[in-house]
Amino acid sequence: MSSKPPEQPAFSSRFDWEQNQNRLSRLLQRKRSAGAELLDLTESNPTRAGLTYPNKEILAALADPAAMVYEPAAAGMKRARQAVSGYYASKGIDVAPDRILLTASTSEAYSYLFKLLTDPGDEVLAPRPSYPLFDFLARMDAVRLQHYSLRYDEGWWIDLASVEAAVSDRTRAILIVNPNNPTGSFLKRKELDGLLEICRRRGLALISDEVFSDYPLRSDPNRVDSVAANRSALLFSLNGFSKILGLPQMKLGWIVVSGPGEFRRAAVDRLETIADTYLSVAAPVQIAAERWFAFRKPFQQALRNRLASNRQLVEDAVRGSSCRLLETEGGWYAVLQLPRTRDEEDWALTFLQDDNVVVQPGFFFDFPTQAHAVLSLLTPAGILRDGMQRLLRRVAADC
Repeated sequence: MSSKPPEQPAFSSRFDWEQNQNRLSRLLQRKRSAGAELLDLTESNPTRAGLTYPNKEILAALADPAAMVYEPAAAGMKRARQAVSGYYASKGIDVAPDRILLTASTSEAYSYLFKLLTDPGDEVLAPRPSYPLFDFLARMDAVRLQHYSLRYDEGWWIDLASVEAAVSDRTRAILIVNPNNPTGSFLKRKELDGLLEICRRRGLALISDEVFSDYPLRSDPNRVDSVAANRSALLFSLNGFSKILGLPQMKLGWIVVSGPGEFRRAAVDRLETIADTYLSVAAPVQIAAERWFAFRKPFQQALRNRLASNRQLVEDAVRGSSCRLLETEGGWYAVLQLPRTRDEEDWALTFLQDDNVVVQPGFFFDFPTQAHAVLSLLTPAGILRDGMQRLLRRVAADC
């Protein structure tokens, strides 16, 4: 019998990226293994952030006997889609249930849309800076991700010239995050007009990730909360319970399809074919959706209060320091501009190594300039206050 070792299995090129942990992740793992008491200013899991939930009512909604009957529906159960339609109606947006397709998450929604809109090697435009997950999602569906720029000048704005410059013959869609993660910048009406003009002229779809849209820090008449009411191009609005209700574990998201009638109907038909192949959304969650939406307003008000007070806490803390808090309009995050005496990775490593404070460096989100740290405003106030004190003491000692 041959003793020759087996050949390495041929894995897909979708996984052709660096698998090793970065220095910050390795240090964090060592600290946790050693039992260090860390002040984590990156907490993004609402179920671990000390928020109050109506636990009994949430769990009771999962006990409906109707969940014991299997009635597959490609777009999702009508009762659940009607509940989502009601959510938009409460915001003054008319979205018929037949324009809604349920998914298990917004990540799955992206995968469906990439399958709908692209062939292998086609391109989708995404903002920079933004959430790093998009690179992995695109690669999983053999899509190339290209970037356009968000610029900062006492507030963030979309550089429409960079969008135009990034469009190629292989471009199939433009992705926006509204408000952006982590910059917290909302889409403005003039920006939407410019994006739609590009989409119509170049035959592109617009994908709008609106998971943080219920969390503005202030009112703004120029802000676009959702593109779901727009019919001038093919648009897809994404949202779900992960942020709306702080229930990422319940796995319910959706796509709202908007645009000219024939385009919209063709897109919905094809999306239903994709969804029918997987049927990934569990029946108990769909059945519970209407009852869960009833908890939205009190939960969101409590969370908005935390986000606003934590934002103020950070703003007060950095006043008079050599750090700068960048302007934001909503979402769950704050961006600190740090002195350029170190690069942002070195800052993050120093905060963790010497002060047991966890922050995310800006390069995690593709910030084009140095040096930034991203903080979660979901963090309990006591942890955030103590972490900011340690962080600012370290910066002062270094500068």
